[in-house]
Amino acid sequence: MTYLLKRLLQGDRQALAKAITLVESSREDHQKEANDLLQKVLAQKNRSSIRIGLSGTPGAGKSTFIEALGTKLIADGHKIGVLAVDPSSKKTGGSILGDKTRMEKLSREPNAFIRPSPSKLTLGGVTSKTREVILLCEVAGYDVILLETVGVGQSELAASEMTDIFCLIITPVGGDELQGLKRGITEIADLIIVNKADGNLTSAAKMAVAQYSAALRLLGKRENTNEGYPKAAMVSSTIGTGLNEISQEIFEFIQAQRRMGFFEQRRKNQEVIWFREKSQTALFEVLSKNTDLQGIQAKLEDQITNKGLSVFKAMEAFNSNLLKKL
Repeated sequence: MTYLLKRLLQGDRQALAKAITLVESSREDHQKEANDLLQKVLAQKNRSSIRIGLSGTPGAGKSTFIEALGTKLIADGHKIGVLAVDPSSKKTGGSILGDKTRMEKLSREPNAFIRPSPSKLTLGGVTSKTREVILLCEVAGYDVILLETVGVGQSELAASEMTDIFCLIITPVGGDELQGLKRGITEIADLIIVNKADGNLTSAAKMAVAQYSAALRLLGKRENTNEGYPKAAMVSSTIGTGLNEISQEIFEFIQAQRRMGFFEQRRKNQEVIWFREKSQTALFEVLSKNTDLQGIQAKLEDQITNKGLSVFKAMEAFNSNLLKKL
């Protein structure tokens, strides 16, 4: 582990890929090695990054936007880590993992690291190991982490709980389509980005920005958020117009968060949420491996199927046995 950490600190891309694979592995021996490595990584307090969450409606051009923004940030002297979460199949557990092909130009950049990961049906639009992977990218010297989530929905709020700024990418829409977006996702977005603002869609994009700006004003200022945010802006990822302004908005937001003390507070809150999630997972794993409880569960499932036992009665019986085990 010491040798692997040394290679990570040197920015070795192969070592980073190996470390992420180790962390994402479900093997018990790998998990012990991964925990040992992460403890050493956390001791490297001089490494940090800006964490940018990106979500969007299907067809909004998230990958195109990430490639455009990532290329610009690299030109500005940054090292970019892109963590792209792909949806997993409920039947096979497999996923496409095609982000490197969608970001062909960015994947060739020596100062960019793109890592697609399967969601494995984890709620929240992220994987169960996303936070750990962020730490590994940071210790390897990537100072801007772009987290692209599975898609849009209220369950995706988890992505905002591990990033410093959360951006919602949409296409130029208005009217009834504007109302169709999930209220929850707009309430946690720090920046709404209207993409594809070029050609015949330029006017529609301007109108969408005006509509979202008005809607955001009605929601009012959120606690621990900079004055004037959340806000809406537009960009064309294909021709680059508005890209400088979006990049500037992101960094100005982070700087203001630091000045007002919101940045560190947000990070601490995220650590508490991380602990809560890991402790709940640990409890679930202990209980799910209890052979007595597994037998009780199987017996109750059989009674539901063959004897007409209601789910409520089954849960009463299961909870009674669970309390006895605890």
